[in-house]
Amino acid sequence: MKIITWNVNGLRAVEKKGELESFLKKERPEILLLQETKGQPEQFTPITEKYSDFTQFYHSAEKKGYAGTAAWIKKETIEEISDVKISNTVPKNPVSDEGRVTQIDTTINKKDLSILSIYFPNGGKSPKAWEEKIIFFDRVLAHMNNLRKKGRLVIVGGDMNVAHTEIDLARPKENDGKIGFHPKERAWMDDVIKDDWTEVWRAKNPNTKDVYSYWDNFTRARERNVGWRIDYFLIDKKQLKKVERVEYLNKQLGSDHCPLVMEIGI
Repeated sequence: MKIITWNVNGLRAVEKKGELESFLKKERPEILLLQETKGQPEQFTPITEKYSDFTQFYHSAEKKGYAGTAAWIKKETIEEISDVKISNTVPKNPVSDEGRVTQIDTTINKKDLSILSIYFPNGGKSPKAWEEKIIFFDRVLAHMNNLRKKGRLVIVGGDMNVAHTEIDLARPKENDGKIGFHPKERAWMDDVIKDDWTEVWRAKNPNTKDVYSYWDNFTRARERNVGWRIDYFLIDKKQLKKVERVEYLNKQLGSDHCPLVMEIGI
């Protein structure tokens, strides 16, 4: 199964640039997880109709033009799975009205599977926003653990808005202690690993440097590769051996983030 996660920084904008169409024709994912869709479901009607070979699920923020997540499933893939259900909140999620979670629950090869597209908060707007970010992190991990405890296979993809280690951003010294590279955020990633989850790309590329998934547009940071690696796939550690490919598509334009693709046997 080929799954791609991508913070598109505005789904309609990426489509208008022609980047979404060329991307889908080239990569042909079976499941596409999107973050920062920035729109209400009715605003995506032209996209829904154009890409009708996908069944598209959207979770939009109450605030128009802000945040939002989505999950697209190839219709021919849906024919091979069963009991597709959508849920859009992490229990007791303090920022659930921002459309930050789209969860697909299904069954494939007699195994229960949960796939989550998550857009983690930045946390930089205010002290309250920072507090909500940390709460959100903790509740996401608890939710992942609860799903796994129920015997489900779990795949989490998304923009997690934290660089875990010094080799995950271009300028660690300048950003040490700042939001996005704060000890509390990094400690959450440590907790993820301690709970026997794995961050797939780093597990497959333990010492690789200078690979990022986000670059600031205003400073043209992408041209200089001054970036942050903050977009991840998380899976149970036992499932890592089933990953056949994981790769950042850093030549793909259209957003300030690049897509991350994972091919995994299920």
